[in-house]
Amino acid sequence: MTYLLVKWLHIVSSTFLFGTGVGSAFYLLCATLQRNPVVIAQVARFVVIADWIFTSTSIVVQPLTGIYLAHIAGMPLTSKWLLHSMLLYGFATACWLPVIWLQMRLRDVAKAAAQTNQPLPAEYWRYFRIWFALGVPAFFAFVGVFYLMVVKPV
Repeated sequence: MTYLLVKWLHIVSSTFLFGTGVGSAFYLLCATLQRNPVVIAQVARFVVIADWIFTSTSIVVQPLTGIYLAHIAGMPLTSKWLLHSMLLYGFATACWLPVIWLQMRLRDVAKAAAQTNQPLPAEYWRYFRIWFALGVPAFFAFVGVFYLMVVKPV
């Protein structure tokens, strides 16, 4: 593959990864603030689907295209900015892995509450706090990766 094609794939993939992450977090946060289990169950259902389709594929495509771009460009993987971006990416991915499980739990707990016409249980709020706590540092790690990807500081 040519450098420009791989670069295009890398940029499109990063857009899907970051855009889906931010969008999913926004919609699930807004749904949760309504405290309506029916709404939350539906939104969480679509958030989980979007994460499996867009985020999980991008999580794989990003490092593959990034490493290949560095190879094509003759950049050593030991370049400081590449190492920092890989560390931030690894950190963000480590935060995301439990988030997808938490989103499935949030969906299931909200669905159960909706089916029994009950308010959200304490279990939901515990999962939600953990989900939120993992999302904030992952967001800033990805912002850092974008910065490094664009600026490539020496």
